[in-house]
Amino acid sequence: MDHDTTRRVNASIDRDDPLAELDRALRTRPRTIPPRWLYDDRGSELFDEITRLPEYYPTEAEREILATHSVMIAETSGATTVIELGSGTSDKTRTLLDAFVAHGEIERFVPLDVSEATLLYAAEVLAQRYPDLAVEPVVGDFTRHLSRLPSGGTRLVAFLGGTIGNFHLEERRAFLGALADVLEPGDWLLLGVDLIKSVDRLVAAYNDSQGVTDAFIRNALRGINRELDADFDLGNFDYVPLWDAREHRIDMRLRACEPEVAHIGALGLDVALEAGEELRVEISTKFDPAAIVAELADAGFGHTEFLTDAAGDFGLALTRRR
Repeated sequence: MDHDTTRRVNASIDRDDPLAELDRALRTRPRTIPPRWLYDDRGSELFDEITRLPEYYPTEAEREILATHSVMIAETSGATTVIELGSGTSDKTRTLLDAFVAHGEIERFVPLDVSEATLLYAAEVLAQRYPDLAVEPVVGDFTRHLSRLPSGGTRLVAFLGGTIGNFHLEERRAFLGALADVLEPGDWLLLGVDLIKSVDRLVAAYNDSQGVTDAFIRNALRGINRELDADFDLGNFDYVPLWDAREHRIDMRLRACEPEVAHIGALGLDVALEAGEELRVEISTKFDPAAIVAELADAGFGHTEFLTDAAGDFGLALTRRR
């Protein structure tokens, strides 16, 4: 085992794809902003704040599951490499890594995230906590860069925080299929999912009293203004979280208060918004355990064990690539 921490940072992200995607998203109705624009360095900081809010239950519920079951997860999977998609600060993941390190088979941890600053900070913290573990951070977007996942040994991919709920149904199926394609039979997936519960609790979790979620969603426009020479008036939008009962999801939107025409220089695009028109920024789907286990089976995973916190608010699916 290499006692020196390895830092392999691959920052060669193709910028054409995000621009073309944004151009399409703003030219069609209803207008959307791809969620990737939420997660610049400031967005990553805001999301980390969200996970600590009293209204936002998923983080502590998932932490409870990991505290209870991480030893079993390490023993069952026997993984030598743990990969975390959308790793952020890897805060909760330390509970998982503690169990893997104690189990003695893990050789490396590979966090993948779009925010280089957050990723390198987390890697430094983890290197100090686990001096005998090779930490190999990779800058990338897990929706486009699964091919960058390292090979070799038995791998466990951790996709935590309920992030899978940010995908629409067809996107989710395509992502799980693509993930299955890059894994070998016998590799593992640990998937975090938020579970269906009362509407009042769900809406409160995405409309916190401190306005952090508002700032997080609004940050997508701030990033577009900064990166793409745009002039969206951030003060002209209300943050609107809505519950879609049919799709079992929260829709997070920005609603224009007054008409405005925003120019995006990098796209050569004028976006004319009417008063009351909405920009759809992100969704967060909530799941029935049996339904997500069935989706995993369709994607090529099996032998699934479904774990929940004591209150039944959140779930972790530990599943093996067939």
